This record gives sequence, structure tokens and C-alpha cells, in this order.
Amino acid sequence: MSQLSLQTDRVGFSYGKRRALSDVSIELIAGRITMLLGPNGAGKSTLFGLLTGLLELRHGEILFETVSLEKSRSALLSNLGVVFQQSTLDLDLSVEQNLQYHASLRGMGRAEAKRRIAEELEWFALSERAKDSVRALNGGHRRRVELARALLHKPRVLLLDEPTVGLDSHTRQRLAETVRQRCAESKVAVLWATHLMDEVEPQDHIYLLNGGELRFSGSPQQLIDEAGAESLVGAFNHLTNYDEVAL
Repeated sequence: MSQLSLQTDRVGFSYGKRRALSDVSIELIAGRITMLLGPNGAGKSTLFGLLTGLLELRHGEILFETVSLEKSRSALLSNLGVVFQQSTLDLDLSVEQNLQYHASLRGMGRAEAKRRIAEELEWFALSERAKDSVRALNGGHRRRVELARALLHKPRVLLLDEPTVGLDSHTRQRLAETVRQRCAESKVAVLWATHLMDEVEPQDHIYLLNGGELRFSGSPQQLIDEAGAESLVGAFNHLTNYDEVAL
């Protein structure tokens, strides 16, 4: 039986009079990549804001391992890793220093932090760059540092908000392969927000947001069939009226 890690139940959110999310219900399963698709302004970042506690939940419910956030917000946050669309690394610190700072925020002891940092740097092929300043790294390596940081405390849920934005196609592909391998090995539940259809694999579960509403839940092939399209790009265009999808 699949282990349910995180779910939202009829979550809604408004910025003043503008409705950003309306009755959005999703489920994240341990060891599964869940792709959150939608054009810009669909509500993806708002949902991430609610899941991470940056926005206050006023409508609906969020549950971590079947327990409501009202009772277990600290439990979720301690088991949550996040990579935001905009980098939050300190460019003037070294790779290692960025990770050490995060480890201290997570309450790790010095010995544990040293061990986990070494493990993640090796896993992401960054050991030789540990002493380099983040400013000296290219975009792909910076994203790897952010992934290493997000996974440093061994979270059970990983949120990725457009993690490949600004990267070339080859770097995006390598980063996606790394995330998928890690998801499978660590059994972490991943929610990956994107508008790039080539990041979706046949085995992924898809949620499609548009205009703040959940328009679809299912497999890529089911999305294609429902839209009566010949490709995932065509299905996305049809269901979102989006004419300029990046490939």
C-alpha cells in the first residue's frame, strides 16, 4: 500500500478580492514524483506558499501523514525540504558554509552536520566545490547545492518550485535525472511545479492547475486522452488555453 505523505483538502486562498486557489485537493505519495503543471499565474506558487507556511491557511486543510497541520505544523516543517524558483543561497559564502548555516537552523549538532554535508556533497558530485563561493558556480551547480541543502535533514517531502528555470536543456535533464534517482532511493514524496512538458515522465502523477482551480488529476497518458490531443504539450494547451508552452 502506498504511503500517503502529504495531502491538501479543498484548499483555497485569496489575495484580497482576487481568488488565487479554489478547492484544491492533492495527494503526495512516498517515493513518487508528482508534477504540478500550470501556466504562469495558475496558482502553483500560492500553493507552495501555503504548504511551506509562508502564507496563512484560511480555507481547507493540509495534512501531513494524515494529521492536520493545525496539530502538527512543526512536524511537517521539520520533514519538509524546499527549492524555490528564486535562489536563496548566500552568494558570498562557500558551498560548505551555506550548508553549515542550514544545518544549524535545523538544529543539527556539529558532528552530524559535518557527516550529512559530506554525504550530500558526494551524492551531488560537489565535494570538490565545497570551499568555492556560490558566486563562482554556474546555474546547474547552484541548483545542486540547493537540492543538497533541501535534503540535508532527510525530509520526507520535497517541494520543487520551477527548479530548472533558467537552465539549458542538458543541465535540466541531468538535474531531473538526479532528483528522480534520489526520490526512488530515499522514498521521498516530491511535488515538482513546472510549465515545461518535457520534464514529465510517463510514470508521474499529474495535477493540472489553471486559474486557481484543479483541472486534472491522473497520468500523462490520461491527460492526453482526456484532451483528445496527440501529445502532452497539445493536451496542456487545450486544457489551459495556453499557446506558448516551452518545450
